[in-house]
Amino acid sequence: MFDVGVVATLALLGSALFTLAIGFLGARHDQRTLLLAASALMAVTGVAYAAASDYAILLLVAFVGTINPSGGSTSVFVPLEHAVLSGAVSASERTRAFARYSLIGALAAALGALAAVTPDWVVTAGVTRLDAIRIMFAAYAVLGMLGGLAYRRIPSPPRRPQTRRRASLGPSRSIVYRLAALFSIDSFAGGFVVQSLLALWLFEKFELSLAAASLFFFWTGLLSAFSFPVAAWIGTRIGLVNTMVFTHIPSSLCLIGAAFAPSLEWALGLLLVRAALSQMDVPTRSSYVMAVVTEVERPAAASVTAVPRSLASAASPALAGALFAAGYMTWPLLLCGGLKIVYDVMLLSAFRNIRPPEER
Repeated sequence: MFDVGVVATLALLGSALFTLAIGFLGARHDQRTLLLAASALMAVTGVAYAAASDYAILLLVAFVGTINPSGGSTSVFVPLEHAVLSGAVSASERTRAFARYSLIGALAAALGALAAVTPDWVVTAGVTRLDAIRIMFAAYAVLGMLGGLAYRRIPSPPRRPQTRRRASLGPSRSIVYRLAALFSIDSFAGGFVVQSLLALWLFEKFELSLAAASLFFFWTGLLSAFSFPVAAWIGTRIGLVNTMVFTHIPSSLCLIGAAFAPSLEWALGLLLVRAALSQMDVPTRSSYVMAVVTEVERPAAASVTAVPRSLASAASPALAGALFAAGYMTWPLLLCGGLKIVYDVMLLSAFRNIRPPEER
């Protein structure tokens, strides 16, 4: 288990560093070319994992490859995709485009989670488990190649005359760093109630069965995914920052309420309402970051706001586990909800007057 943890840590660290690097490179190089290079790296990563038989090679591939064990938004693709998507639509359509982007991503992730049981099916056909897992990494490589084919359809940008080297973050540097700090608070808070810990809380407090928990998390995933288009609709009416804040606060109050729920039915009901509200800031947040920076700053802004958020979310589950072990079962829920409300108030206070172009 220790060896697996080392591989996961190196993969997370490498993914974070590469995401930051690609974000800053995106200001100076053709984003289509960088996406094609990232797809090639993804294909090579899959092949290398499938072929590797030495632990040292696995460590190297984990660090320089594209697999992110957290399943979060730290990826070499994210800053480039955000920049390309923002440049492909008008300001008035940007949030809706990010809502569709987030929805498709969430549904694809759900399908990927279901596909994780494929090795169990392959084993029944007479293939060893190790070979079945190698097949999964080969499939990952194929997906990388398919992604490259999709990125090839992005139009090549017109050639620009040679100018002096441009800064990846220029006039919007202060805004980006403040957003990154605030988003990190939000993600640190969310780490107290990651899905596995929430499931543990439901098992311990209400003796929820594994089958019921599976069904519950399936519905929370669907509610979260299909809240993205709703968030875009709300954002066009009350503004992006207001949408982030005034959907987030009720979801946090539902989480706090669930901590004191008198029955399983009340707890699950409050948590379902939370699931329908808590992720509405995903497309609105991405759209807002792209809107308040200049076009050339978009890749760097996406990476700088994503990486600290992902790393912050990795710090709090251990604290939550310690609280659970000490018998303070409700404290992770209260800390998550309370810190998120603090984040929302700070976000509203700092950015309510910094509006994207379509809201001015």
